[in-house]
Amino acid sequence: MDLNSILNLGENALQLGLISSLTVLALFLSYSMLNVCDLSTDGCFTLGATVGAAVAISGHPLLSIPAAMLAGVLSGFVTALLQTKMGVDSLLAGIIVNTGLYSVNIAVMGNSSLLNMNTTETVFTSLKSLLSGTPLEQHNVLIVSLIAVALVVIFLSIFLKTKLGLAIRATGNNPDMVRSSSINPAFTTIIGLCVSNSFTGLSGCLLAQSQKSVNIDIGTGMVTIALASLLIGGVFVSKGKIPAKAVGVVLGSIVFRVVYTVALRFDMPASMLKLVSSVIVVIAISGPYLKSRYPEFKRQLTHKRSKEAA
Repeated sequence: MDLNSILNLGENALQLGLISSLTVLALFLSYSMLNVCDLSTDGCFTLGATVGAAVAISGHPLLSIPAAMLAGVLSGFVTALLQTKMGVDSLLAGIIVNTGLYSVNIAVMGNSSLLNMNTTETVFTSLKSLLSGTPLEQHNVLIVSLIAVALVVIFLSIFLKTKLGLAIRATGNNPDMVRSSSINPAFTTIIGLCVSNSFTGLSGCLLAQSQKSVNIDIGTGMVTIALASLLIGGVFVSKGKIPAKAVGVVLGSIVFRVVYTVALRFDMPASMLKLVSSVIVVIAISGPYLKSRYPEFKRQLTHKRSKEAA
């Protein structure tokens, strides 16, 4: 493998990592801040991809972004409504919405399981036209991804310091205390899930337009990948202020994609890719626990050897 191939692989991994990090930032808000494990992520990601693709195909590439984010808001609103107003458990609410979104996504795609965007103008091709003749022309996907991630990180850094943002964080820490402070935890939960799912919709929209196609299974496994990336990001920045944690989350997503890309270079059959993802997720989740248990394991092993020596 020559240097150009390595650089291309690295750039592709960076692009996918940045686009996926928008979903990880969504879970950073809902899971880490609001303490809600939203299992509707897979369906919401696909919803953002299908809505964004449909709007772009209709001739409005720039409108595809707000349309996908609005679709994510609606998905988050339904999930939050089931939890807060209808007494459905948060995990079950996510599963119900995720299941229902499959039919919604098929309908958005015109009762088809695949949308082709090879001849469609997207936000990436629009930027490429603007950068025509410059050295940055071939890096249009990376530039759009960087801008999107930077804007979301800045938004979260500001939003989570506002009164509403602090109320959302407090709801995740202690909903009873929030309720006693005359703050409605149902309202903060709804706002938090609507905002987080808008990021998931944006992530799906950008991935679909970067790949120039949408498959009904494009979002399958995204919640697992995002949670793993979130935990990997915690290794880089476990403490500190919100901006630092958000950047750590983005780094975690990029690392996950780099590891995934390296695994693909071993001529692994396509049927094994999901297994690779699962192994990476297990390592990410169990790694911190095993690391914390290592000193105790080492003491037990030393004690066992001393007894055998005696």
